[in-house]
Amino acid sequence: MPFFEPYKNGYILRIKLTPNAASYAVKGCVCNADGDEYIKISVNAVPEKGKANEELLRQLAKRLKQPKRNLTIISGETDHFKKVYLEIPPLSETDSVLADLLREPNK
Repeated sequence: MPFFEPYKNGYILRIKLTPNAASYAVKGCVCNADGDEYIKISVNAVPEKGKANEELLRQLAKRLKQPKRNLTIISGETDHFKKVYLEIPPLSETDSVLADLLREPNK
């Protein structure tokens, strides 16, 4: 199962966040004990007062070319494993854009 799935008027993205890294980077995927796939993302913000979550949403919005208001953390606010709701029509083009997150060069 990919790290994203259609949900209502958008997608659920499963993310394993690593804060306090040297820089933002997408580092592939990992599966949890239930077999759910999560995309691994590192951010350089510290995990205090929502700073790492804020950077995650800002970077995702930038990479997906979406307004940040379209992204909401719906679970895992204080956990490494998060679910982010992306409000965007589920289309085959959107599936391609999400899959391309794994192929983007790390910056």
